[in-house]
Formats: sequence, C-alpha cells, structure tokens
Amino acid sequence: MDTIISLEGVSWKRDGREILSGIDWEMKKGEHWGILGLNGSGKTSILNIISGYHFPSEGNVTVLDYPFGKSYLPDLRKEIGFVSSSLSRFSHIIEYESIEEIIVSGKFASFGIYEEVAKADWEKADGLIERFRLNKLKGKPYHLLSQGERRRVLIARSLMNDPKLLILDEPCSGLDILSREQVLALTKEIDRSNCSIIYVTHHIEELVEGITHVLLLSEGKIVAAGPKEEVLKDKLLSETFHLPVNVRWEENRPWISVGHNANVNIL
Repeated sequence: MDTIISLEGVSWKRDGREILSGIDWEMKKGEHWGILGLNGSGKTSILNIISGYHFPSEGNVTVLDYPFGKSYLPDLRKEIGFVSSSLSRFSHIIEYESIEEIIVSGKFASFGIYEEVAKADWEKADGLIERFRLNKLKGKPYHLLSQGERRRVLIARSLMNDPKLLILDEPCSGLDILSREQVLALTKEIDRSNCSIIYVTHHIEELVEGITHVLLLSEGKIVAAGPKEEVLKDKLLSETFHLPVNVRWEENRPWISVGHNANVNIL
C-alpha cells in the first residue's frame, strides 16, 4: 500500500452550507502530516471523512485501500487509531479503571472492557506501558492521573490494535509546557509502530521533526500542502490564519509570531 489517503475533488455540505470545497490531497506511506487551520477551517470535517463518519457530498475518497462507496467502513475504522482531547467525555466510564485496563480496551475499540481479554493482550499492554514510560502509573485509576498522564495513556491505548493510521487531534490541548513536550516526545515511539500519523493542531511549534508534511486549510479549502519546510512560509501561514505572521526555525522546529503591524479585527 503506497497511498494511505486519497481525496479527489472532495466537497462536503451540511444544512446547505459548503464546509469543504474541492479538496485534492494525497498522503503516501512513510509520510506524517500535520494539519493546520483556524477553527471552522474544515479540519474536523476532513478527519470525519477520513475516519468514515462523513461521506463526501462530491468527490472520491480512498483510505487504507478502502474506496468509499465500495467498502464496509466499520472495518476501516478498526485500522485507524484516534486520540483527541474530546475523548475526555468518556472519563466517567473509565475514571476508576487502571491504566492497564484502559490500554487493553483499545484492542476492542471500547471504553470499558466487555469481553474476555487474552493473556497475550495483557502482555501487549504491558509492552506499551514500558515503551511509553508509564510503569510508575501501573495500577493507578484514571481519575488520579494528571492531564498529561491521561493523554499518554490514551496514546498508548490507540496503538493496542496496531492501527495503520493514527490521528492525533489536538493531543496537547489544555496541557502545560512540560506535559506538552512529553506528549510530543512520544511521536518517536509512535513512529516505531510503523503507522502513519496525522497531527492536527493550532500551534506550529508542535510540528516536531517527525512530522514530514503539512496541510494548510482556510474556509474549507486547501491553502497549501506538501513538505513541511516548503509549506510553513510567512505568506502561506498569513493566508491560513488571516493575519500577518512570521516563521522562524529553531532546532528543526517551526515557531510563529504575529507581525508587529498586524491589524486584528476584533469583531
């Protein structure tokens, strides 16, 4: 499988309003993509289409060799891992479960364990705990974890089923700077799992060295897509964020600042 995602002429409408328009995007094996854009730019809509939860109003979609309209999409979802700060809505289900139970539940794509767990699955969960340096948290219930620890546990859980594609949707949202850097460091461990990564964020400094390509979105359209160093330019990012910005690079990470003469419309 050389092509992980193919979107051709994809548009998506909701309540008569066009949310995505004319999206042409391809993700190849070995690439890890960041997606940037303001709220309402279409990031979540693209993720929902990729995951098979929305069907495009127009265009062709193929994800992990599943052509939409010819495939059983629940099978596709089993091959995609998903981590998001929005998963906190399930906290009440797992608040008293141990991290081992939460991680192993990823095998069944459920929150809570409702099936018998094989010994090999517990061993695999232990391996993920070791890889993600969560040993000191073994046996600890979810509600006693910090936000950063919770995010690390959910990332480990997402790899339990050996996904071919992992979507990290603003995984550092709400984290302090130390917790953020700890989560970002995990991308190296994820890369060892031989799965492709989509990393969605508002903050370009989170696009660490392992993220190879970037997709910029504005008002449901693509501003630019391609290798990270070619896309993260002042002009393209200013168009994406609707205000003048400047980009600088430090230790292979991009950082952004707002132009001194920016005229921001507060209305």
